[in-house]
Amino acid sequence: MTTQTTAAPPDQGRTRFTESPWATLVAIAFGVMMVALDGTIVAVANPSIGASLGASLAELQWVTHGYLLGLAVFLITAGKLGDRFGYRNTYLVGVAGFVLSSVAIALSSGVIMLIAFRIVQGVFGALLLPSAMGLLRASFPPSKLGRAFGVFGSLIGAATAGGPILGGLLVGAFSWEAVFYINVPVGAVALGLALWLIAANRPTDAGSRMDLPGIVLISVAIFALVWALVEAPSIGWAHPVTLVSLGVAVLFGVAFVLWERKPEQPLIPLGLFAHPSVSIGVVLTVAMALGLMGSLFFITFYLQGVRGMSPAQTGLQLISMTAMMAVTSPIAGRVLDRVGARLPTTLGLLSASVGMFLLSRLAADTGVVYISAAFVLLGVGLSLVMTGATAAIIGNAPVRFAGVASAVQQAAMQLGGSLGTAVLGAVMSATIVSTLPGHYAAAGLAEPSTGELSSMQSTVAQGGAVLPEGADTGMAAAVTQASNLAFLDGLQLAFGIAAAVMLVAAGLSLFMKSGRMTDGPAVHV
Repeated sequence: MTTQTTAAPPDQGRTRFTESPWATLVAIAFGVMMVALDGTIVAVANPSIGASLGASLAELQWVTHGYLLGLAVFLITAGKLGDRFGYRNTYLVGVAGFVLSSVAIALSSGVIMLIAFRIVQGVFGALLLPSAMGLLRASFPPSKLGRAFGVFGSLIGAATAGGPILGGLLVGAFSWEAVFYINVPVGAVALGLALWLIAANRPTDAGSRMDLPGIVLISVAIFALVWALVEAPSIGWAHPVTLVSLGVAVLFGVAFVLWERKPEQPLIPLGLFAHPSVSIGVVLTVAMALGLMGSLFFITFYLQGVRGMSPAQTGLQLISMTAMMAVTSPIAGRVLDRVGARLPTTLGLLSASVGMFLLSRLAADTGVVYISAAFVLLGVGLSLVMTGATAAIIGNAPVRFAGVASAVQQAAMQLGGSLGTAVLGAVMSATIVSTLPGHYAAAGLAEPSTGELSSMQSTVAQGGAVLPEGADTGMAAAVTQASNLAFLDGLQLAFGIAAAVMLVAAGLSLFMKSGRMTDGPAVHV
């Protein structure tokens, strides 16, 4: 099937700026940053949420994973809705729902209620993100997409990495609820800009039908996969719930692929993945998100628990990564327009791998200069990968399927984030359980029993220590030191694995096509 697009006539009364594709980018900026921000802003707020609501490590992971679950499960469907009913309308509904659910989260009186509204928030975020990317793909010619994706990546990268900074300031000045109330003014600006700058709604695939069997199959598969990734670290990878969830994910995933070969208008045209850059771009997005989300989740426990930093200090420590992600993405976009995605993506993965390796060598007294240098390498690398992989996936898809292609890219990012925190969390927990008794013995303390280890593991994995009742100053110091050493054992191994994953991904990126995108004929899918 051949898809072709024609430029829509300018609306009456629209100014030269509002007719520019850059107006679309300005319009979606606040909405996109709001969604990306909420993926990481709770990282710094997690300790405060845990203390306020009495949440365990597993429940705190669900505060993050619940949001990712809502995003991941609904993204593909949301992408199709954008193609079918128009990106502008879908975007507006997403922004409004995101703001309302944010207020509901802030008003939550218990952790279960908070997690439930985080899932709802993720669903509206899923409506917002693919439609925003679809608006970009439909507005910019292919020869300028790299630059647009660079700026877009800068917005997402800055918001994602800036979440801990803003979160630290808000939690320090107010309370954890402030990290969600901040979405009210941001969302109001996003709605106002969208209504002013985005042209009238024009569906790109208005004649298509909704592939309901495909929606059910892919939604169940993603839900089961994310559920397994979330629960496995706390209940075990060999637990029946984990195995059944993984089995359901595989079964429904295979059924989805088989089904998508049948309908004339599938939910995801499988022909998209025939382009090697699209398929490889999806894998690289998973690897990038694994490193970013996994590192951010646990580095905050290191900085606050082991190093004793305040939430605001923790956020400021991460500013080197934030700045690099914001600065590098636009530059990467310009490079993409000239040389294609392969070279900058490969260099980015190598840089990120080195940054993660440096973080894997953290100790209890590592200097802030060393940590900042690692964050610089990580920020530069991740921004290059984010821009390159996004351009590879969406830039090689027809405009007609821009929403679905964007949803695939975003789903890969969210699944990578869940995979990162789940797998790295499992490594952390297993390492702590195996090394904590030895550190207790070395400190002259009685080794904890198996039952005690199980109850202590959650606290130690958050950078804390379980002090015996009535412990004097000397014993408290010994227990804290032993617990911190076990935490660092887990952190070092987990981050070393993340570094290895990105190094392998760098090798895979060499198989991407290096040609740059041009304003050529329509793509066949």
